[in-house]
Amino acid sequence: MTSTTHPARPQLELPGQTHVAEGPNDHTGMYVMHHAFRRDLAAFASSARATPLGDTATWSALLHRWDRFASVLHHHHTAEDTHYWPALLTAVEARGTDADLEEVRAMSEEHADIDPLLTASRAALAAVVEHPCEEHRHALEIRLAGLREVLGEHLRHEETVVLPMVQRVMPTDTFTAVEKAIGKSYPARDIGFVIGWAMHGLPAEAREAMFALAGTPYRVLHALMRRRFERSEAAAFHHGDGGVL
Repeated sequence: MTSTTHPARPQLELPGQTHVAEGPNDHTGMYVMHHAFRRDLAAFASSARATPLGDTATWSALLHRWDRFASVLHHHHTAEDTHYWPALLTAVEARGTDADLEEVRAMSEEHADIDPLLTASRAALAAVVEHPCEEHRHALEIRLAGLREVLGEHLRHEETVVLPMVQRVMPTDTFTAVEKAIGKSYPARDIGFVIGWAMHGLPAEAREAMFALAGTPYRVLHALMRRRFERSEAAAFHHGDGGVL
């Protein structure tokens, strides 16, 4: 087994993150996405507890925002299954171990476990919108807690085991090609939302790291979309704590 000789790059460490995978490949984009997933589920959990049952406009906004969250998460996992994990399997076959192969295969299996929990959580949120009552609120809180536990464990697994493996076995040119393919996989109609969503609540140094990675167009689009995104966030999450991690 061999490892890359490229120098290590500075890596982000964000609230909620469980590990920093040091090495030559820049995991800024992955850590920013993980931060946003954790932030969103914390915000939904807080809002599920705090939103008055009679505030139908806010519950409807929460349901709409849930669909955006679930869409981004589903796209992220599909892009990993399509681009990231196949490239990593190839790299592991060349430079890794049998144990590494099992860890990579587990990633897609964990994605499949998350999908039904997303569906169940949406159904529970829709039930509150359609018939607001404490029983439906309680069911929603249970569904959200279950999803947070399973998705949180998946993100922990990825951060502590798989991303260090990427640093160890994946050549930087392969990594760069995978990141570009994933970036191009997002529909143009979703780019503005995804940028506002990913950058929301990031510490200043993390925002600058993301701008440096993604380039000037990303910074410009964020400036154009930021206020619109924050208005929609306030409409959905104004009764909760906004996703404090």
